[in-house]
Amino acid sequence: MKLAPYQYIHVKDFNTNITRCIFGPTNFVKQEGEEILHDEPQSFVVLKPYTFAVISDPVVMENGEPVIDKFGAIKVRNGENEIRTDKGYPEPFPLYPGEELVQVDDLTVIPRDYALKVRANRNFIDSEGNARGAGDEWLVRGPSIYIPKIEEDEVEVIQPITIEKNRALKLKANFDCVDCYGKHRSAGEEWLVREQGSYLLNINEIMVELVNAVVLTSFKALHLTATKTFIDVYGKERKAGEEWLVTKEMASTHIYDVYEKLVNEVNPIILNNNEYCYILNPVESGTNKMGKKVLKRGPLAFFLNPGEILEGTIMPNYILGDDQGLLLKALEIYHDEAVGTKLPGDVWMIKGPCNYVPPVEVTIIENRDAIPLDSVEGIYVRNINTGAVRAITGQTYMLNADEQLANKNLPDVVDELLQKQGGVRNRLPHNVVTFRVPYNTVVQIYDYKLKVSRVVFGPDLIMLNPDEEFTVNYLSGSTPKVPGRVKTLCVSLGPTFSTDRIQQVETSDHARLELMLSYNWKFRVDNKEVDGHKIFNVRDFVGDMCSSVASRIRATVASMPFEQFHKSSVRTIRRAIFGFDPKTDRIIDEVENEANNLVIFNVDVQRAEAMDKRTKESLQKTVTQAIETTTKIQEQEARRQAHKVEQEEKAKLVQLVLDDKAKVEGAKKLLLELQAESSGIRSKGQAIAEANAKSEAAEISAKADVTFADLQAKARKIKEFAEIEHDKLMKSLELEHRKNLNLQDINKAKGLADIESKKFKTIMDAIGQDTLVSIASAGPEMQGEMLKSLGLQGYMVMDSKNPINLFTTASGMVLPGDNN
Repeated sequence: MKLAPYQYIHVKDFNTNITRCIFGPTNFVKQEGEEILHDEPQSFVVLKPYTFAVISDPVVMENGEPVIDKFGAIKVRNGENEIRTDKGYPEPFPLYPGEELVQVDDLTVIPRDYALKVRANRNFIDSEGNARGAGDEWLVRGPSIYIPKIEEDEVEVIQPITIEKNRALKLKANFDCVDCYGKHRSAGEEWLVREQGSYLLNINEIMVELVNAVVLTSFKALHLTATKTFIDVYGKERKAGEEWLVTKEMASTHIYDVYEKLVNEVNPIILNNNEYCYILNPVESGTNKMGKKVLKRGPLAFFLNPGEILEGTIMPNYILGDDQGLLLKALEIYHDEAVGTKLPGDVWMIKGPCNYVPPVEVTIIENRDAIPLDSVEGIYVRNINTGAVRAITGQTYMLNADEQLANKNLPDVVDELLQKQGGVRNRLPHNVVTFRVPYNTVVQIYDYKLKVSRVVFGPDLIMLNPDEEFTVNYLSGSTPKVPGRVKTLCVSLGPTFSTDRIQQVETSDHARLELMLSYNWKFRVDNKEVDGHKIFNVRDFVGDMCSSVASRIRATVASMPFEQFHKSSVRTIRRAIFGFDPKTDRIIDEVENEANNLVIFNVDVQRAEAMDKRTKESLQKTVTQAIETTTKIQEQEARRQAHKVEQEEKAKLVQLVLDDKAKVEGAKKLLLELQAESSGIRSKGQAIAEANAKSEAAEISAKADVTFADLQAKARKIKEFAEIEHDKLMKSLELEHRKNLNLQDINKAKGLADIESKKFKTIMDAIGQDTLVSIASAGPEMQGEMLKSLGLQGYMVMDSKNPINLFTTASGMVLPGDNN
């Protein structure tokens, strides 16, 4: 078998049972008892630069040659692998018997910032003298080329982690180690790497996550809490459980540390020029002052620190006008230049115009506005120091610091009467009670403090003082009168009337009667100061009047029988009420109650009925008979009056007939006269009309002839004028037509001249100035040469059609001043 260079074969000797390696170049002849283990020659293993080969069961080599055992066989490390690189084997090498090529691969190139994780598969001491135990892992950092070793296994290539701006890398130690800062880390401990750039994880480090920074602005802050005592990125020690605020003033961005926990994002509190707020438990020197309160005034923007509380909400400043004020109370000792020193509990008032913000030592009890009061309006004001109540009316009033509105509560009956009679609706308790006294009425008012009363006559307006009350009048009402049925504040002065039904009126013959009477009464007031108070001396003057009148009537009727009373009941009742004047033998016109000046000046008996059946039947029978008698008398009188009226009407009718006949005869006479006059007028009028008609017809005919002649003359004139105008128009049109034709000819000639001129100019421009000069000079020069050749000074050609004046031609041939 022919072996080329870098070829080999394995030959086995059956006699010795040893396999040897034959290298080329050579021609190998197999001996008897030998066997070539390959069908074809095998090539040497060639390692390119930066490659390696893994050989299993490698031979034992010494000084570059395989070691032979005592039997002549090559020693082999069975079960082992050997890694051969291009540096150790720069030349191709064969595989000795027993060796097997497992793989050929490129060496691992570790770039910059990368690393290769390597794991030891057995215990050994590396090239740097470090003892490595099976399972140990470490990193081979780039840039480098990793030379594989049989004791080491490649696990993976570790890629760098790029830490960008505003980001941090959170790491976790899976074993106790020392981090990149040289700080010892316990297993499970986490920390951050904040430096920008590429970071390569250590063998005992695990990447947890990339933490993004939170951008802090004027409108955003972070409320953080510490889960463990540590020193934050700003160099401040934070205790476990401590809370703090990170704002833009501390950093533009913030990355959460591993021991920081976000509680929430805090928005700022923004106060404008006219706003303020109170902050509870403010932070001072890094700690909360519990129970303390501070004032924040705008314009201002700030964040609430942890533990701080916004009391209530943002409140607007108190902008006070001229008619506004604030009632203030000191909660603590307070000093102000305007009001001096105020002790806790002191109350004072500030008035506008001003812009006021209450400090923390002061609380606002209430806002007060000036109360505008008309001349008919008022309020009750109480001085809280003295307790005195006074009424303020007819002005714009603002309560002082030691004043408050006082409520005046009225009895329910007075409130009800004020609504019904005074038109007062939904009265505020502190408003002055007003009542409009109607015309011709009187009201009594009692002052419980001064223990005096006053009387007001209408029409007038009552405004009650704080200690005054209305006198409610309880009067009898209904028919018959019932005490206390009518409630009123004002008493009518009259005149007016009251109706009453008097029962159980008994005559001397024991006839019981029921009377329905109507009294006209009034109060006599001569002096309002004196008589006004007397009106209210008798509280139920209506009931008193009706009782007094009823007793008088009963006494008078009891002294007479029924028949007598029935015949003169009205007179009897009036006499009983008013009395009888013996001097004038007449009933008195009126009766007056001197206690209250009540005057009854008339009485009307509306009905008088008997109450027992017998008396009522007798009265009914008497009434019936009286009615029948009256009816018969009225019938007779009616018949008499009817007969009298009938006779009078008949006489009037006869008189009317005679008058009508006389009028008819006079009318006939007048008719005949008018007919005669009408016939004469008709005849005369007909003759006059015929004459007038003929005259007017002749006149109309003559006028028509004249008008016709005038119209014919006008028609001829119009026709002649129209013909003249027509001729003038035709001449004018013809002249215009000729003018237009001439103008067209002129324009045509001008256009042709312009065309010729443009054509000549175009030709001249096309020929050019030099060409024209050449053409102009060519003729004379050529003629001069021709004449010169003929020996002539000049020549002239002519025919019989164009004779030439030789007298002038000769002179034209001779140049002026030429003697030749």
